[in-house]
Amino acid sequence: MNGQSRKFWPPRGKPEANANQRACDHPGCRGEGEFRAPKSRETLTDYYYFCLDHVRAYNAAWDYYAGMRPEEIERMVRLDTTWQRPTWPLGRMGANHHINPEHIKDPFHVFSEDFWQGPPERSQASTAEEQAMRVMDLSGPLTPDILKARYKELCKLHHPDANGGDKEAEERFKRIGQAYKTLRESLNLS
Repeated sequence: MNGQSRKFWPPRGKPEANANQRACDHPGCRGEGEFRAPKSRETLTDYYYFCLDHVRAYNAAWDYYAGMRPEEIERMVRLDTTWQRPTWPLGRMGANHHINPEHIKDPFHVFSEDFWQGPPERSQASTAEEQAMRVMDLSGPLTPDILKARYKELCKLHHPDANGGDKEAEERFKRIGQAYKTLRESLNLS
């Protein structure tokens, strides 16, 4: 039989109530429960169904943080600012931190194996000149003008009087003076 037969069409009598209609969960209310509201913070997917007036009253009284200590509330607020995802301070993943390539997802193989080698490690200076160059933070070909300019710059920066008589500054100043002397001798400027 099709839906157009006389036996079933048009419907006779009183229209039946919608089968999907829910009653309001507020005690004593006969209204339709159209609006849902969570039952508790622990079960946010379990709902009460209220009419418009009762859902408004429920929402006005709803306190998600009710019963929580201030530390717990602070923790929840902090987690919500990052969408419940872990974070770390900026700069911590810099040169001093080794990145494990297995923890990085690279579905398109953008990063080559050479990418994970990291910065080249500095070897220990073998000669006095190399050590002096490292103390003065110099590299490449050295000229007397470059050496003198760098020495003046470091003296101004690390002089004990400029650092309030700090003992560490005094030791750095002595190392800089010795390095300058070594490099002048290597350039035959003595």
